[in-house]
Amino acid sequence: MESNALYYGDCLDWMEEWPDESVDLIYLDPPFNSNAQYNILFGKGNGTPAQVRGFTDTWKWDEAAVERMTRLENAIEHPLHDAVAGFKLQLGQSGMLAYLTYMAERLLEARRLLKPTGSIYLHCDDTASHYLKVLMDATFGPQHYRNDITWRRATAHNDAKRFGRIVDHILFYVKTDRAYWDETAGGASKTEEELRKAYPSTDELGRYRSDNISGPSHGAERGSPSTLPWREYDVYELGRHWAVPKTGSYAEYIERNFIPGYRSIEDIHERLDALDEAGLIHHPKAGRWPGLKRYADADLGKPPQNLILEPTGFTNYNSRRGGEYLGYPTQKRVGLIEKLIPVACPPDGIVLDPFCGCGTTVVAAHNLGRRWIGIDISATAIDIIQEHRFKPLGIESETYGIPQDLASARKLAAERPFDFEAWAVTRIPGMAPNERKRGDHGIDGRGSMLGKPEDTSSKLVLAQVKGGRSFQLGSLRDFLHVVERENAALGVYITVDSVKSGEARAEARAKGTVSVGASVFPRVQLWSISDFFEGRWPNLPTLTNPYTGKPIQSTLI
Repeated sequence: MESNALYYGDCLDWMEEWPDESVDLIYLDPPFNSNAQYNILFGKGNGTPAQVRGFTDTWKWDEAAVERMTRLENAIEHPLHDAVAGFKLQLGQSGMLAYLTYMAERLLEARRLLKPTGSIYLHCDDTASHYLKVLMDATFGPQHYRNDITWRRATAHNDAKRFGRIVDHILFYVKTDRAYWDETAGGASKTEEELRKAYPSTDELGRYRSDNISGPSHGAERGSPSTLPWREYDVYELGRHWAVPKTGSYAEYIERNFIPGYRSIEDIHERLDALDEAGLIHHPKAGRWPGLKRYADADLGKPPQNLILEPTGFTNYNSRRGGEYLGYPTQKRVGLIEKLIPVACPPDGIVLDPFCGCGTTVVAAHNLGRRWIGIDISATAIDIIQEHRFKPLGIESETYGIPQDLASARKLAAERPFDFEAWAVTRIPGMAPNERKRGDHGIDGRGSMLGKPEDTSSKLVLAQVKGGRSFQLGSLRDFLHVVERENAALGVYITVDSVKSGEARAEARAKGTVSVGASVFPRVQLWSISDFFEGRWPNLPTLTNPYTGKPIQSTLI
């Protein structure tokens, strides 16, 4: 495991390889199972909408879900066995159960990776937050639940027949009670006006207020040090008992600035004497008992709260105004993550984001001087981070799982064929990998042309990827049939090595050409990853960004 690095692939595969207790903080923003169509639909082949892998937020009870459920059911000592079994009884074989089994396996690995001082933030919406909290309780223990942090977005969704959704939830858990916590890092500083109102008095040490140094007796009997008179004051007669600070930030402030060893003093009257000798007791001219001087210098500001309000009307986010927004579905602001990291991760700690998307968390960690690790199953996401996040900021990082040469591409194709397919498709900007791993009807990627062809009403561009070492003419013929079946304008048949077969090239040429404006393009092209590493590209018209619909601005990657 290397820090300040990106990893391409399923986060479960990577996390399983890494050592126990090696990460300080995990922030994850996984798919919500909200059934929102974040993906762009390029057509409905056989009545089934195409889904963009890496952005899809729709879960189905499929073969992979059955395999996960079976594993968890058979593992009777698995920490999440009972929770998942309960979900099955409640939900049946549903998309939600498919999602929860997926998350169960990954949450358990996340817990293993956390140090005893570690914490985890799970960002979700209200569609699955209640189920995810049950999973988190089963994984980390309900005693280690700390908060359900509510994040209010700047604008609400316009939802039909229900209240507009304007908040997300961030479930905050710690691994143990030893978890790192710095409340000074996540709060907000008070203004001078707020400090002046909160601390109205002054002495030679600065601005202060008189704070209560007693509390209700709650029926305590006379005899304990906290109920005995001190000096001329007898608070017990007034239904009170002495209550001086023993722990906490102000006790530390007293020890650091006035009374060395203050927190080691055991007797409450000794504490009162020490405070009085240091000038920290306020004796009122009129009043029934004294107070403790609390100085503005010790005010750490407003501690972090479980409600975070997104600023309305912010202009530093929208990309059209030069801001950080990249058009990536579900993208969060860097400023939001910067509020969360420092309170739960030490300055030298490592932050892991197993679903890093367009890189918001890794950039926030970088800005705060923390080490970071980002994982994403979408090759497009890794490209977005490198091109649009890291390059402008001058961030250098290693990338693992992304082929850097033909040999590593062959290795990926042999070991993780689905990841290879997604990576190969996204070497062509504007092409998005198909979500479906099995039963994809011969379609591994889709794109849409910006301009309308003269020869057909379709703008659809299809891709199929074959990662085997030997070329099969029958597979190419199957793809040619798919292009016709889907009424696609263009098709790209992608192989690892260049196709040498003259017969194959002749059959591709026989599909003719497509005209877009003054340019003419082959309707079906053969292209290889070997071509990619040698700088040769398929001859395609301008495509749209599959996630925003805008023209592709970047060059081929």
